[in-house]
Amino acid sequence: MTPFSIPYFADEANLPASLPTAEEIASSTDLLSETGGRRVVGVGDHYVVKYGMRVDLLEGETMLLLERSTTVPVPRVYAMYQSADKKVNYIVMERIIGSTLKSEWTRLDQSAKEAVSFQLRAIISEMRKLESPGGYCSVGRRELSDDLFWTNDPTKPFAGPFDTESDLNNAVIAKYLESGYSRYKADHYARTFEQLFQNHGPVFSHADFQKKNIMIRKRSTAETMEEDGMCWNAANVEGVLIDWEFAGWYPSYWEYSRAILGCGLWEDDWSYWVDQILEPFRVEYAWTEQLFRELWS
Repeated sequence: MTPFSIPYFADEANLPASLPTAEEIASSTDLLSETGGRRVVGVGDHYVVKYGMRVDLLEGETMLLLERSTTVPVPRVYAMYQSADKKVNYIVMERIIGSTLKSEWTRLDQSAKEAVSFQLRAIISEMRKLESPGGYCSVGRRELSDDLFWTNDPTKPFAGPFDTESDLNNAVIAKYLESGYSRYKADHYARTFEQLFQNHGPVFSHADFQKKNIMIRKRSTAETMEEDGMCWNAANVEGVLIDWEFAGWYPSYWEYSRAILGCGLWEDDWSYWVDQILEPFRVEYAWTEQLFRELWS
């Protein structure tokens, strides 16, 4: 599984319009999201651009792999490159015309939620067909991108790649200690992990499976949507997963644990449907929830 060459530009024949220039990207007022070192903007009718000093082009490589090796619906990637001074990374991708599942969820009835969940379960099943290039890693057998492993000290890498689940467990404990927490509690976690976090093989995971990262768009063969919303059935809409920056081969419990953690304030029934879409790992979630919240506090 060879990483894609950077810079990457799709064949001009496959572009819906001329690629946006750096000036057009910087001047766009169609701001879709902004977090530290990352901006996502719309440029015209066809493009969304994710750019910034903390954008990792690995996300674009991941989407290209999915597009070329699976039937998982993802935004098409049209370009990936760096600014001349190599300080800013750009991913130019397809603009998905639709709305997020988060914005639509409260409008859905039981049958609509069943239809969406059926599609998402099929997408997850297709994702799982991507075999790991070796252990727990991201595309190209590089480090995992989940921000659990992030550190501002480059001399203390915690993100792998990992040959075994035990290696990954040890890195999590090391990150816990590096964050300044009690070594006695770290020992407690280590004993627990040694017993509980074993035999979870590496599976390809989105690793940020939340409603905000699922777009719902009309299928190309569907009739025009109703003015007050979409005609919610599996025949005329499809889910498209976006925001692949954390994706990679994680232990099999990781996707579920992260998804339930993403329920946030538990203001709706999304957690029930996560149980229908993903294989539940309830005990593993309970322990990861405790540890993750400590690391994020």
